[in-house]
Amino acid sequence: METTPTFDRLVRAEFAPRSTYLNTASNGLLPARTVAALHEAAVLRAEGRPLTPLHEDVEACRAAYARLAGVPATRVAAGASVAAHTGVIAASLPAGAEVLTAEDDFTSVLNPFHVRGDLKVRAVPLERIAESVRPGTALVAVSAAQSADGRVADLAALREAAREHGARTYVDFSQAAGWLPMAADAFDFSVSVSFKWLLGPHGTAFLVVPEDFGGLTPVLAGWVAGEAPWDSCYGPVQELARSARRFDLTPALFTFAGLRRSLELIEELGGAAVHAHDVALADRFRDGLADLGHTPGPAPGSAIVSVPGLGSRQGELSRAGIEVSDRAGNLRAAFHVYNTADDVDRLLGALAG
Repeated sequence: METTPTFDRLVRAEFAPRSTYLNTASNGLLPARTVAALHEAAVLRAEGRPLTPLHEDVEACRAAYARLAGVPATRVAAGASVAAHTGVIAASLPAGAEVLTAEDDFTSVLNPFHVRGDLKVRAVPLERIAESVRPGTALVAVSAAQSADGRVADLAALREAAREHGARTYVDFSQAAGWLPMAADAFDFSVSVSFKWLLGPHGTAFLVVPEDFGGLTPVLAGWVAGEAPWDSCYGPVQELARSARRFDLTPALFTFAGLRRSLELIEELGGAAVHAHDVALADRFRDGLADLGHTPGPAPGSAIVSVPGLGSRQGELSRAGIEVSDRAGNLRAAFHVYNTADDVDRLLGALAG
């Protein structure tokens, strides 16, 4: 769990939580530089100055996310939510297509397939999802890390099973991007919000698509989806963007202004250092739970730890200044860059009391 002086210096400069905040799986804390950028964006708008810098922030965020995901920026679409991106993928499937999902995965990954009404949506336990791909499976949709309990999907096995049976893959990295290394190029489609481990404001989600767009139709396309957006404001778009930008939604400019600085910080900290820091704290918590006689949910290697049966203690912990979540009856703690061993020990002490 050792960190470098540069890592520690960056974290101290950016974060000053007034609570023991262990709830990144719900919302990440905003870095100081992000708060400043949001203020600057609001002032820009209030003073009536050109918003050109805010549109530039959108492209800077696209490029930064592409670097984190390990794909060209031309494959990244900028939208507003996982549900909206999932809806585009669901709309592309033919009637009767089978979609394989994990039981009790996050709703935004699942519901657009269900509301179609003419798809065969099959749910299996997360641990069996790779072995459950079969001939005729059109798409496998799963979260890289489960929201409720932090379990990490065996994405390598899933990828191989999908290839063997000719199925496409759709992975939600919302609970992973920012602490778990991504290799989005290994999957047909992937998605992530920005307000959790990526430390950004609400209102943004990125979709990664294949170079050939994977048969998707940009059913939500507006003027920003045009190859020349400012020439696409009136009437039908004459030429859609030649990149994944054809799947963009009109950007929440303030959000991107802040997110640009958050993504810069994630890159400065370094993905390997963030992963090692977060998982070491989670492991410390798991070890402490064992000493207290509690058994955490099975999620080895995850920065998210859930404790069955303790979710009801969330309220009292919050009143004591310790922020965690109650998810599906589990107490869920999530560890990120601004957390320390002292934070873990404070939570353990409160649970022991």
